[in-house]
Amino acid sequence: MKLNQTELAERLNVSKQTVSNWENNNILPSIDTLIKVADFFGVSIDYLLGKENKRNDILDTSALTEEEIQDIQKVINHIRKNR
Repeated sequence: MKLNQTELAERLNVSKQTVSNWENNNILPSIDTLIKVADFFGVSIDYLLGKENKRNDILDTSALTEEEIQDIQKVINHIRKNR
């Protein structure tokens, strides 16, 4: 999933400047925001913090290409939208 800072900020209900500050290591997201980010991208907080290599404990994507992972994420997003 390719998002720019503005799109990610809108989806997480934060400012573009906040996302920029995260990317530049100027500030850290709150715990509540980490949970939102992990849920949004379908990964664990441990993955976001670099404590595990797998994107998700339930689905091992380690043998997949980035393109294949993005395709799976599109399907997941489609399912979530149509619940």
